[in-house]
Amino acid sequence: MQILDLSMPIGAHFRWNPEIAVKGDIAAGDQFRVTRIATTCHGFSHVDAMAHFVGGAPTIEKTPLSHVVGPCRVFNLRDVPDNQAIGPEQLQKADPGGPQGEILLLSTAWNSRRDYNDRRFWTEAPWLTREAAEWLWSQRPTAVAFDFPQDYPIRLLLDGKEVPKPEHVTHDVLLKNGVTLIEYVINTHQLTKPRTFLSAAPLLIPNADGAPARIYAINDLV
Repeated sequence: MQILDLSMPIGAHFRWNPEIAVKGDIAAGDQFRVTRIATTCHGFSHVDAMAHFVGGAPTIEKTPLSHVVGPCRVFNLRDVPDNQAIGPEQLQKADPGGPQGEILLLSTAWNSRRDYNDRRFWTEAPWLTREAAEWLWSQRPTAVAFDFPQDYPIRLLLDGKEVPKPEHVTHDVLLKNGVTLIEYVINTHQLTKPRTFLSAAPLLIPNADGAPARIYAINDLV
């Protein structure tokens, strides 16, 4: 069985700066070594709940595991140029086909081109047009996974710039309609087949609007 880890490690990063502290030294005679972490639920590889974008919407513990664990179609978009919009025509061409109710994974292999610890990963990536997000919604997936910062305004957030909510197109079209977003997946260049089995189960954090996830693919299950 081949298990491919698609998770971005939680560690030092200029965007999120998590606090990670270790207490206890077993070599020095302590009984236990205990690590404490404090970080945003929307950094690194994570899952968005509807409450992240829609007032009064379900929080992350209400996300069914069946929405984020299951058969997955891999869209090979690795020939998309840097800093270019991805439209519906490109998605349709890259779609390997499958039934409604699956997870869709958009693979640009972006972290093979830019280091996610580098600002350029966030400012030079491809992004989706609104028409592309609407095409994805027409497929009626349970979730869509991205290995690049999929909404153009994400790069503007680095400089504290805010734009109208509808310009966050995948959030406005997909998340608002109940399609779970799986963000900041990496290492998708390892996916060599058009279909896989994906697991992106978020941590069970009641009343949170998102949660970190250990994301992996198992090729032999589909």
